[in-house]
Amino acid sequence: MSNAIVLFSHGSRDPLWRAPMEAVAAHISAQNPDRRVRCAYLELCSPSLEDAVSQLIAEGATNVTVVPMFLGTGKHAREDLPLLVKTLRTTHPGVPLHVQAAIGEDPRMTALMAEIACEAPQA
Repeated sequence: MSNAIVLFSHGSRDPLWRAPMEAVAAHISAQNPDRRVRCAYLELCSPSLEDAVSQLIAEGATNVTVVPMFLGTGKHAREDLPLLVKTLRTTHPGVPLHVQAAIGEDPRMTALMAEIACEAPQA
């Protein structure tokens, strides 16, 4: 079984906006060299979720987990993502597609953000 991850976020025309997402993907790849990972975007840049998932499956992924890289479950995670995933499940019926909760709602992320916010300013 080949597990793959898609880091899904809104997207931006500004290439610098994508840098943190791509850094997370690079970190996953470095820590888990056998796990495929792709970034995907709702709009304004590519690849789309459909393209990223299709590419991973073409490369042999037999299980795909979508990680919504949002601080909360807003409209995109609550409405847009489920519609996209429904279409993907129809397109790729033999590949289980899992969707995690928005990353910002994970208690570990909440604790990390609080810790960072409380750090002393750097001189």
